[in-house]
Amino acid sequence: MTHAEQTSNATPASLDSARQLAAALLSERGEASGALIARELQQTMRRLDVDGRQGFQRYLAAHFQPDAAALRDAAQRYLADSTAATAAALAQAADPPRQEVLRRMNMAPGGTASLIAMRSEIAKRFATEPELKLLDADLKHLFASWFNRGFLELRRIDWDSPAAVLEKLIAYEAVHAIKGWDDLRRRLAPDRRCFAFFHPALPGEPLIFVEVALVEGLATAVPPLLVQDTDAEAARSRAAHADTAIFYSISNCQDGLRGVSFGNFLIKQVVEELQAEFPQLKRFSTLSPIPGFRRWLGQQPAAAEDAAMLRELDRDSWWRDASTSERLRPFLMKRCAQYLTRSPASGNRIDPVARFHLGNGARLERINWLGNTADRAMQESFGIMVNYLYDHDSIERNHEAFAREGEIVRSPQVDALL
Repeated sequence: MTHAEQTSNATPASLDSARQLAAALLSERGEASGALIARELQQTMRRLDVDGRQGFQRYLAAHFQPDAAALRDAAQRYLADSTAATAAALAQAADPPRQEVLRRMNMAPGGTASLIAMRSEIAKRFATEPELKLLDADLKHLFASWFNRGFLELRRIDWDSPAAVLEKLIAYEAVHAIKGWDDLRRRLAPDRRCFAFFHPALPGEPLIFVEVALVEGLATAVPPLLVQDTDAEAARSRAAHADTAIFYSISNCQDGLRGVSFGNFLIKQVVEELQAEFPQLKRFSTLSPIPGFRRWLGQQPAAAEDAAMLRELDRDSWWRDASTSERLRPFLMKRCAQYLTRSPASGNRIDPVARFHLGNGARLERINWLGNTADRAMQESFGIMVNYLYDHDSIERNHEAFAREGEIVRSPQVDALL
């Protein structure tokens, strides 16, 4: 007996009801009163315990598959006569009925949030229940449509934003933890900006947000951007004299929407907003982490001299000793430049943050020694950080070079490290 069958035999009546309601959504009754059935299913799902939810998720993944005979017939028709009409018929036959079930589940109040939560839950069980990947793929496919740019609303978040939104900002910050309300107030000061995307189906729930510092010159380290400063007038003066906008934190807030890209739209629209408010801004750059660098370096074959340096890097607080830090600096900076300039065209696994910005048309501008000595940054990248520069005149060209050829467009400063 399979795990799913064991669960089925032990399921409460509410799980059976959920299964029946999901099937009813595809029936004639479901077409006529889909919203009512979807609402009833949503209420039933709320009553399920963990085992019940997992059983229902397995049920969705295992059922509502395309009709095999109809799909085979459509494929044969297409192979015999490859026209637009037979291609459309094949696509329709291949479309799993499960997607229609999910669409109709979304008609219930709170349906979108429920489906996002479902996708977040099932991701934790792919290793033991790979069949859930079918359900995950359908959810991702639907979310890509439901959360396209046309439905997203950009809002500036400031100290007057609703407290519930500000609390979520503190909770969701994934790059540089916000240490309470005083820290948050600094990040929303006159020389700082924070923007987020929202969706009408999730009122009050940010999908992704970006934090921006208005500075003079290219920021090379995080601590000066986060330092506490309560002088609002001085902050306004700094904003008025700033020539550079530094995107120092981008945080995705909904784990269930992973793989649905918002960041490229967010950066482009925020640049437009900032240019309108501060026409004197000349540069738009990130100050970004390199989450994969230390892991990659540890996997590379090392010469005897390099191995000795790597052993030094395992010592606690090695960077606090100036002579040790300067001795290790050339080695780490060169290796980091090598890591960040590897072409994906050669089958290399590119750093996820680098892939995001390079794919959006940014240029690898500068690699910064000990830009962030917080614990996480030291564990991931020995504290090294990167500036990715968004230059309006070259964004499209850079994007094409990366997407088509795997070319990493970079500055002379980065080339010098190589």
